[in-house]
Amino acid sequence: QVWLVESGGGLVQAGDSLRLSCAASGRALGSYGMAWFRQAPGKEREFVAAINWSGVSTAYADSMKGRFTISRDNAKNTVYLQMNGLKPEDTAAYYCAAGRGYGTRRDTYNYWGQGTQVTVFS
Repeated sequence: QVWLVESGGGLVQAGDSLRLSCAASGRALGSYGMAWFRQAPGKEREFVAAINWSGVSTAYADSMKGRFTISRDNAKNTVYLQMNGLKPEDTAAYYCAAGRGYGTRRDTYNYWGQGTQVTVFS
């Protein structure tokens, strides 16, 4: 089993930055692809960013590319999402995910965190 716990969310003003963290326990993340998804009220969970096991390859949703950066530190068993230039439409619960693959689809990932709320006001 892999346990994922997100942190770093909060209430911020449009244009601000946040850095989300995803700490893993139960198993080392070195062999896992990792991703961030988000879900706003009344919406389905959508892809944000992904990173392969080594960190060499990354993928981003079009609306996040250039603003968000996913990274990982396998020695710390932690994945990060740096979010810059936040917009009100970024308001959502952000979820960390882990799986044996790498991609943009939810079904790529088998393990999920509980989510951390990001709220952006104008």
